[in-house]
Amino acid sequence: MPHSNSSVVTEIFLLGFNNLQNIKIFCFLLLLIIFCVTVCGNLLIILVVSYSRSLHSPMYFFLTQLSFTDILLSTTIVPNMLHVVLYEGTFVSFIGCLIQFYVFSASEILECLLLSVMSYDRYQAICNPLQYNMVMDLTFCMKAILLCWVIIFTVILALSVTMNFLWFCGPNVIEHFFCDFDPLLELSCSDPFFLKVEDMILAVPYVLSPFIVILVSYVYIIITILNIPSVSGRQKTFSTCSSHLAVVSLYYGSLLSIYLFPNKKNKGNVKKILSLLYTVVTPLLNPMIYSLSNRDIKQAFKKLKSKMSSAL
Repeated sequence: MPHSNSSVVTEIFLLGFNNLQNIKIFCFLLLLIIFCVTVCGNLLIILVVSYSRSLHSPMYFFLTQLSFTDILLSTTIVPNMLHVVLYEGTFVSFIGCLIQFYVFSASEILECLLLSVMSYDRYQAICNPLQYNMVMDLTFCMKAILLCWVIIFTVILALSVTMNFLWFCGPNVIEHFFCDFDPLLELSCSDPFFLKVEDMILAVPYVLSPFIVILVSYVYIIITILNIPSVSGRQKTFSTCSSHLAVVSLYYGSLLSIYLFPNKKNKGNVKKILSLLYTVVTPLLNPMIYSLSNRDIKQAFKKLKSKMSSAL
């Protein structure tokens, strides 16, 4: 029979970062600015793509989904982190901690899936341009997004069912700025073996498999680009996927660095800094990477800005 978690541990204390007494106001303001820029930047991407008909293509449709995911991730982590930094730790309800973990896990997996779908889109556009419109049609795009969300709900259901069989009797202190997987398991008074096995099993199809799809897609993309005779042609073709490649490198680089290496190498503030990369920095940089290096988005933004100015 599952244990009743809420009857034992009702609150979790998040310690956050150590030794921020002298700079906590600076860190708070910096995180607040990052959060505002992240949300506004990703909302702007969604607005520009929705407004401009020239951007109504599969690549930009998936980009809006990625922006939505970044907003979801940022709003799940950063507001509570602001409270942690300002007050040098904070209490959250046990249920609230679990909800944060579920939403965080969902957004992370969704980002992996979206990046793999976007890499497949670039593969079709570069390696099979004549069949692109036939393969990457509206039906495929909607089915791909629907499948991603079905997978997310399945993962959350599987984790929540297994987590309910763990007994949390104390302590109730997490040395982190959010409710992550390993810190939560460290609070369990029962054996988390089956949950760890489940996590490893789920990581294969939902994290590693998308990464393999991305690698294979870019192998074919690079081979195709190298076969283009002119230098200008190679540069122009590569520019269509450079933004996505930069986002993939940033996201998976930070994610794999914390989960693939032994935990004892990632203790303390090192693990927290690595976690900051994919929970705070990546959602901030994604819209910047796409907007600054994408000519179509910059042109659409100028048109939108001009239209809004004339309306005022």
